[in-house]
Amino acid sequence: MLEDKTGQAVPQVTFRTRNGDEWCDVSSDEIFKGKTVAVFSLPGAFTPTCSSTHLPRYNELAGVLAENGVDEIVCISVNDTFVMNAWLADQEAEHIRVLPDGNGEFTDGMGMLVDKQDLGFGKRSWRYSMLVKDGIIDKMFIEPNKPGDPFEVSDADTMLAYINPEAAKPSAISIFTKPGCPFCVRAKQLLADKNLRYQEVVLGKDINSATLKAVSGRSTVPQVFIDGQHIGGSEELAAYFA
Repeated sequence: MLEDKTGQAVPQVTFRTRNGDEWCDVSSDEIFKGKTVAVFSLPGAFTPTCSSTHLPRYNELAGVLAENGVDEIVCISVNDTFVMNAWLADQEAEHIRVLPDGNGEFTDGMGMLVDKQDLGFGKRSWRYSMLVKDGIIDKMFIEPNKPGDPFEVSDADTMLAYINPEAAKPSAISIFTKPGCPFCVRAKQLLADKNLRYQEVVLGKDINSATLKAVSGRSTVPQVFIDGQHIGGSEELAAYFA
């Protein structure tokens, strides 16, 4: 049975982390004491749901979570520090702190250590999230205990809705560019001036011209999309903001 530990203190453990070429031990108190921390825990780095949705969305909502009192966002998994650091670099999730719980001590203390031997994973964390205030669990969101890897309540949007249901979420913005394009530079500056985060897709690196035309109907760059709406180039973006 997966126990909801709302109102209890987080487990006191030492996380063995790696910073560059140096080992760095980090205690639970260093992570949680005197801070409000949004935590999400998952079965494993580089696994599909974790990489495609769970971690990226927390990274996307980091700014609005910070505006609503969250000091840090922490991701915990029963993986070693080398795997966690490589995954963080691969995800380019600059607003997330990853903690390796390689021995499963923190996860076991949370009552969330489960057996996934059928997948060849051994002992792993059940998927959950929690809001921790000064080391005390304010709220837990535990995925339902059913087969597979359910992902229904531990997501970033549910966490934000608990903290502030009225919080405005950032727009989803993508911009297609190519190196050396002055109009692309202008479009990115327009977005930066509005403090808007965006995903940059580079022509010749991430996609080819045929894909760009198939997506936007145009072969020129930049091409900007906001919340699924095709805005166009830099001049059209400026008009959109005006």
